[in-house]
Amino acid sequence: MTSTLTIRRPDDWHLHLRDGAMLQAVLPESARHFGRAIIMPNLVPPVVTSRDAEAYKARILKALPEGMAFTPLMMLYLTEETDPDDVAAAHASGLVTGVKLYPAGATTNSASGVRDFDKVRAVLERMAEIGMPLCVHGEVTDPEIDIFDREAVFIDRVLDPIRRATPGLRVVMEHITTKDGVDYARSQGDDLGATITTHHLMINRNHILVGGIKPHYYCLPVAKREEHRLALRDAATSGEARFFLGTDSAPHTDPNKESACGCAGVFSATNTMSCLAHVFEEEGALDRLEAFASLNGPAFYGLPPNETTITLTKGDPVPYPEKLATGDGPVTLFDPGHPLLWHVTA
Repeated sequence: MTSTLTIRRPDDWHLHLRDGAMLQAVLPESARHFGRAIIMPNLVPPVVTSRDAEAYKARILKALPEGMAFTPLMMLYLTEETDPDDVAAAHASGLVTGVKLYPAGATTNSASGVRDFDKVRAVLERMAEIGMPLCVHGEVTDPEIDIFDREAVFIDRVLDPIRRATPGLRVVMEHITTKDGVDYARSQGDDLGATITTHHLMINRNHILVGGIKPHYYCLPVAKREEHRLALRDAATSGEARFFLGTDSAPHTDPNKESACGCAGVFSATNTMSCLAHVFEEEGALDRLEAFASLNGPAFYGLPPNETTITLTKGDPVPYPEKLATGDGPVTLFDPGHPLLWHVTA
């Protein structure tokens, strides 16, 4: 029975670091295990221009503790006023890795997102020309669409039409949560990738609602039925190159989660690798963990895998803290609901 596993150092292809005191507290939790991360641009105000991205990257690197090696991969927040020339210049300089599409109102700090997709067509066409990836929060925001159906409807109404209208555009379906998302990704070519979060591999909607509301499991896209969780596990552990890790680790303070209108987001940066080893072992796929966490993402983005490695060891339960103290207040760590026996030892 395997008790140690050494893999290339993983990357996180969807991460929220926030800013200020929260950034100072959560950055080391990702930098401890991950070599690189795609940094979400939905700050207040959002990271819209190359100048915004340059300033935010500088704040991240300034907050990185001495001795830690970590590369933030910056994103621009797509708005209906985004300048295609600014996007292209930021990509050519190496400053920005991709552009993030938020449908307006879809999730935290997405009010500046896109309502009229015709208004961003010029940006998308330029991105297709230069090979710059578009990362998509894949949910419609129509109030008449049930929240559990919004990902599937987005694929039909928005994503597929955008891709048909923009040949060559490289797209990442971020944090897919449904069998519909898995099936669509599998039906397309190698210009489409999909990230899967740690928590969506481990929880379904019952974890949020049964026995009382559990606000620290509430996220967007919201966790779905068990059949969808099983489809995600099958995809993540398949070894298929189109699927890779994006934790969507998204810290909110406890008062902002435990309120009458609680924020969406699960903070999982600290224990993601322990959780993933647990999942992959359950699925008899520990030999495919490296592909999901360390190889497939870099391949899609045209980057080399990390040269360094990490080693996971199986032993006694890992005593992860329940909360992370930050200058803004406590943040509750994702609780998988059972002991975690795998931990990073080197």
